Amino acid sequence: MSFADLAPGQHADHVRDHWWWRPGWRVGRRFYAFHVTFEDQPELYRLADSYRSALAAAPAVTLIPDQWLHLTMQGIGFTDETSDATLAAVIEEAGKQLAQLPAVAVEFGEIVVADEAIVMPALPAEPVQRLRAATRTAIGHVVGEDQVPEDPSRYRPHVSVAYLTTDGPSEPYVQAVQSVAPEAATVSISHVDLIEMHRDRHMYEWQVVARMPLG
Repeated sequence: MSFADLAPGQHADHVRDHWWWRPGWRVGRRFYAFHVTFEDQPELYRLADSYRSALAAAPAVTLIPDQWLHLTMQGIGFTDETSDATLAAVIEEAGKQLAQLPAVAVEFGEIVVADEAIVMPALPAEPVQRLRAATRTAIGHVVGEDQVPEDPSRYRPHVSVAYLTTDGPSEPYVQAVQSVAPEAATVSISHVDLIEMHRDRHMYEWQVVARMPLG
């Protein structure tokens, strides 16, 4: 089961390879999205590393280094389908929307083995959901509300620490993460980034196109 379908504290029964090619994706293609990125967040790095260390001996996982830890928020579209004018308008509108919202403090600690990734939920979720709603409003103002991608009802903010790369039972991964006695990490979110990302090398890598401060 995907993370969006799991009850709080529940793990998926089975896992599968995360790196199948989703519709539209291919090597070399780039995608615009809103993310929260985490420069200079030592508490988050410490927590993620405790789980990465526990998973190092588990079969078939892609561990995510500190540099690429992120909180996925809202997709916009592929770069070759998004004009420069549209992108500029989305950036301007998102900057206005996000400037009206305060910085957010969230806690990470719990870990969930979902069907394709091992993730840390952001708690409380509601402040991050408000940030995401602001980005959706910005996109909708530019391209029309009916053209905003993704289903808002299935959004559960989280940071992934590893992606699964094989099909099979989840139990080895559940046992590995349950061996950790985590000390929770509190993270302050003071900005949202519009990024240009790719997944050419079995990792989500990106460059920041625009940074939009909160408050």
